[in-house]
Amino acid sequence: MDFQVVILAGGFSSNLVPLVSKEVPKALLPVANRPVLSYVLDLLESNNLKDLIVVVEGEDAALKVGGWISSACVDRLHVEVAAVAENVGTAGALRAIAHHLTAKDILIVSGDIVSDIPPGAVAATHRRHDAAVTVMLCAQPVSGPSESGGSGGKDKTKKPACDDIIGLDSLKQFLLYIAKGAEIKKDTRVKKSILCAAGKMEIRSDLMDSHIYAFKRSVLQEVLDQKPAFRSLKEDVLPYLVRTQLRSEIFSDQNNVEENGNGNGKNNMQNNEVVLSQILSNASLPSFHQVYESGLDSRKTHKCCVYIADESKYFVRLNSIQAFMDVNRDVIGDANHLSGYSFSAHHNIVHPSAELGSKTTVGPHCMLGEGSQVGDKCSVKRSVIGRHCRIGSNVKIVNSVVMDHATIGDGCSIQGSVICSNAQLQERVTLRDCQVEAGYVVCAGSEHKGEIFARK
Repeated sequence: MDFQVVILAGGFSSNLVPLVSKEVPKALLPVANRPVLSYVLDLLESNNLKDLIVVVEGEDAALKVGGWISSACVDRLHVEVAAVAENVGTAGALRAIAHHLTAKDILIVSGDIVSDIPPGAVAATHRRHDAAVTVMLCAQPVSGPSESGGSGGKDKTKKPACDDIIGLDSLKQFLLYIAKGAEIKKDTRVKKSILCAAGKMEIRSDLMDSHIYAFKRSVLQEVLDQKPAFRSLKEDVLPYLVRTQLRSEIFSDQNNVEENGNGNGKNNMQNNEVVLSQILSNASLPSFHQVYESGLDSRKTHKCCVYIADESKYFVRLNSIQAFMDVNRDVIGDANHLSGYSFSAHHNIVHPSAELGSKTTVGPHCMLGEGSQVGDKCSVKRSVIGRHCRIGSNVKIVNSVVMDHATIGDGCSIQGSVICSNAQLQERVTLRDCQVEAGYVVCAGSEHKGEIFARK
């Protein structure tokens, strides 16, 4: 299909502190004891997209991600890891690797995605419409714990988020408007020319930008070159392309007839809107480009298209602590087909090398990793426990994630919390809705709710 695939894997994301650390960049955060990046690579491989550039913010993070890829993807994929400066944004990251981009079209995928939506379908839609950009939209995820004891604090009800306000044409092929929900107070503005050309616009708040994009390389590079202040694909590049799709500014060698005072501007504008209305109503017409380039107006357009994923598909971005809890819960629960593991008759995964004490129970939708040991009279419910953990006796773990090599003392109670690698909970610690940094020691007998434990 001649697409180049770029995975934007981030670095040490501040909104995931204290889960991320110098040892564990965002791309390597565990989802069901696998790095989140592994889910992205598997998804691309299943769509026969195997020539990849993984962009990582920061040299140290790039070395760690590259080391993991070297060991995990031998003979499977061709992956190049590119380090860029930290905090440059998604647009800045693409500017930094522009010299690597040579294909006609670029497929850009966020490195924190866990999904079964085929990115190949986005690429196919993009090619079919000959679009400047194609955006994958999917249903807003339901966020929050399904039962009490999640990382969400007081509100225990699952809620759909409302991140994006999206305007579509009547056939749901073209993106006519996009804004972040938080930016809209009472009123919003829509380009009159776009609304006139489309005839009508369907406004949706139940869909979100999935951070999977197909770009025509020439368009992307020209926008990045001409707009050096743009930092974000979602917040800068995409809205710009949507706003200017009837008066395309991305072909700098074309003159605007109306601005130069040539021709009958009013008639040309009317004709332009008629032709564009035909475009929006049926983009698959084989004569689309011949009709539009035939001389009604020298003004150029570009197409911003959408691929809307089926509602039955699964999609989550690991971009917050709540999302980290959600995706770990889902991948060993309702979305366990994504895990890559075989579940037992009890609907859980207990590694053959793990050891369970007397009268200890590991419930459904749980995972116990390689070499971990759990003492007597313990209860584990809806939780993921990593590799080589040491858990004492009379311990209760509910709706939580315990990463590799953690130590939990006798009599501890953990609910809705994340215990990072090599952390230690001494005896009789009670945690509810807490996060414990890697290597941190929580003192014996203490009780905590909604706290973050990190070294200053």
